[in-house]
Amino acid sequence: MSTAAAPLTLRGPVRRTERALAPDLARGAMLLIIAVANVAGVVFAGEPGLDATPQGAERGLNFLLFELAHARGYPVFAVMFGYGIVQLARRQEAGGATPKRVRSVLVRRNLWLVVFGFAHAALLYYGDFLGAYGIVGIVMTLVLLRRGDRFHRIVLVLWALSAVEILVLGAIVVSGMLGGPGGSAPLPVGHVDSLAAPGYVASMLDRLGEWPMHTLRVLPFIFITWLGMWAARRRVLEEPARHQTMLKWTAVVGLGVAIAGGLPAALVSAGWLHVDEPVAGLMLMLHGASGMFAGPGYVAVFGLIAMRANRSAPVVGALAALGQRSLSGYLFQSVAWLVLLAPFTLALGDRFGSPTVAGLVIAVAVWFATVLLARLLDRRGQAGPAEIVLRRLTYGARS
Repeated sequence: MSTAAAPLTLRGPVRRTERALAPDLARGAMLLIIAVANVAGVVFAGEPGLDATPQGAERGLNFLLFELAHARGYPVFAVMFGYGIVQLARRQEAGGATPKRVRSVLVRRNLWLVVFGFAHAALLYYGDFLGAYGIVGIVMTLVLLRRGDRFHRIVLVLWALSAVEILVLGAIVVSGMLGGPGGSAPLPVGHVDSLAAPGYVASMLDRLGEWPMHTLRVLPFIFITWLGMWAARRRVLEEPARHQTMLKWTAVVGLGVAIAGGLPAALVSAGWLHVDEPVAGLMLMLHGASGMFAGPGYVAVFGLIAMRANRSAPVVGALAALGQRSLSGYLFQSVAWLVLLAPFTLALGDRFGSPTVAGLVIAVAVWFATVLLARLLDRRGQAGPAEIVLRRLTYGARS
């Protein structure tokens, strides 16, 4: 009898009435940052995407991309991913699931994320994060999930050490700017073959080679997801009023570090600062390292907003609806980039006067379309298509 009853302890996906507003609001809004960052990469076939010879308004757009978007969107989703692992485990435990069963659900879900990531990269876009999320999720489930509070404080030490590293690197960059021989070297942006491929099959073959290396390169963001796990154990986003002071300090410090650390590279990208090649390389390194602090910074901002926001308000509700369907929204963007921007499809980025402006307009339009579609699905009580597939693979056909 106990064997027959065991499956009943497995709870299905989170229902809307059980969701905290802040995580959904953050995911929905930050998909815009993901969109503008990825579009720039697709249009210029580089990582990060950059017009090396900006003119007029393009200079300001380059500056804003490097300050607010490039390497500053994915850390938000990394924090939220770690937060979500704890939420999912807690929900299963509340339904009576054993630790073994909780691990089984989380490992299965993350294995399927790896599969999603491979398919996403092979068919649509090289810069996939789903596969890396899946791998990191498995490690976190098996190694970190059951650890005690004392162990989880290690992540705070790691972030403090990262802050020191950024300060040292920043000092080296400033020293190079002030004492270097000068020059006009561009930022060392990497070329992405699949984004410049002349045909779909060629792009797919390129992506199959690019995805493994991209995934390995981004796996260290486990330190960002671990911070999300630490925050979830304290219910920071479910109870933002109780953590208001911490959220304020996190927003100021996190975004302050990200903006200050990104400033030198942003100035060079805009053509407002000229340095030699070694200093330009150090600036891009500082830009990437400081970008991870934007993750907790942005999340804290949305935690503070959620304290005063109402899910029933039209804008808040629409953004939260997309946040609930962020996987579908993310994949929708990749389909749009392939159809609208690839050299072998419509190539709209090259059909207007400024690829930077054209790309950003397309990015905003695609994101806005996902907001409207998510709101429509929300009113009908329907999940996103990608969420439906992942839930059924994780929880079974009855989910």
